[in-house]
Amino acid sequence: MSAAPGWVFPEPLDDVGGEVAIVGVGEAAYSRASGRTSREIAAEATARALEDAGLAPEDVDGITVSRVDTDFDADAFRAHFGTTRPIWVSHCGGGMTWAGTAPHDAALALRRGDATTILNVFSVDWASKRGEMVGGPGKFHAEELFKQNLEVPFGWFPQPVYFASIARRHMAEFGTTEAQLGEIAVACRRHANRTPHAVMRDKLLSLDDYLASPTIADPFRKEDCSLISDGGAAYVMTSVERARDLRRPVVEVAGVGLGTSRTSRYWAQQDDFTATPQVCSAPAAFAMADLTPADVDVLACYDPFTIVSLMQIEDMGFCPKGEGGRFVEDGALYFEGGALPYNTHGGLLSHAYVLGIAHVVELVRQLRGTSASQVPDARVGVYGGYTGPQASTLILRAGGA
Repeated sequence: MSAAPGWVFPEPLDDVGGEVAIVGVGEAAYSRASGRTSREIAAEATARALEDAGLAPEDVDGITVSRVDTDFDADAFRAHFGTTRPIWVSHCGGGMTWAGTAPHDAALALRRGDATTILNVFSVDWASKRGEMVGGPGKFHAEELFKQNLEVPFGWFPQPVYFASIARRHMAEFGTTEAQLGEIAVACRRHANRTPHAVMRDKLLSLDDYLASPTIADPFRKEDCSLISDGGAAYVMTSVERARDLRRPVVEVAGVGLGTSRTSRYWAQQDDFTATPQVCSAPAAFAMADLTPADVDVLACYDPFTIVSLMQIEDMGFCPKGEGGRFVEDGALYFEGGALPYNTHGGLLSHAYVLGIAHVVELVRQLRGTSASQVPDARVGVYGGYTGPQASTLILRAGGA
């Protein structure tokens, strides 16, 4: 593995390849404003994940949840399902990067004997809260004091403006075009149109439609930007040995990586403005899995904006830096025959904005052979998580691959 650039570093993680498996997945309904609470949404997703695994709430003795926007912790789980057993808890789970690193913490808990059946769950009710201006990532950024005083006064807010600036820089450095960003938006919408529960299920989008759409923050159109949704998902983990005795095909965790930017959430200060922490997260995960990007059958990346998809595809090693625009052209991301089937459920751009956990659920379905946009003979799936300050890489492998 080559040395990481100075602005980013890999977090030290134990080798957990082949120790933990995802044995159940479940989703709550995805929608625009629904009036449901995030706790109700999480409980629905959890119940469906346990049913999928063939397990009961009483089996759960571990839970990984997000350190932010958490409304379904161990106490809420016990209250909802009426269980009483002790539950090991990690706050390095949920969505975003932690949807990719939760299996690492789960594997360590399994090693120590802290838990045997571990739930990772994440939900949002941001669409319902949007009218009160209290839901979504914009609230966090608006209230962060450095951003309030050093970014907002200069017009560098909200997130579409941040990432439109990054997209324009990528265009200036590498010749990336608006149509190439559109290829990503169109591929995600194409897959969402095939996914029964996607928010944009009935909204078609061609590249011509994309190019005819007005810009909202040059060079972005609304199709370059993620949705704001209500919804949530959950997945259940246990040891690979135990997974072989459960009802679903084994989907094992082959590798995990985590990279951290030294400039944290202040993207304006990042030395390499057109890169993500995947530059050191992905190599670490592939090394743990003893795999390469060429082995990957399907990729799902956290995609708040099309440019983030493109940068992660480059930074994870699927093409050289600066060639992402050309790489994604001509249906390269389509599930049927594309060089790199990508976000086959529609992603944050067209499926639902539940911060990455649905991406992991989709990969599990791909490796089981049950996706609505099934990639033939998919054996290796990769999730790229992203928050800006961090990126995670989760490599999943179908049992026996």
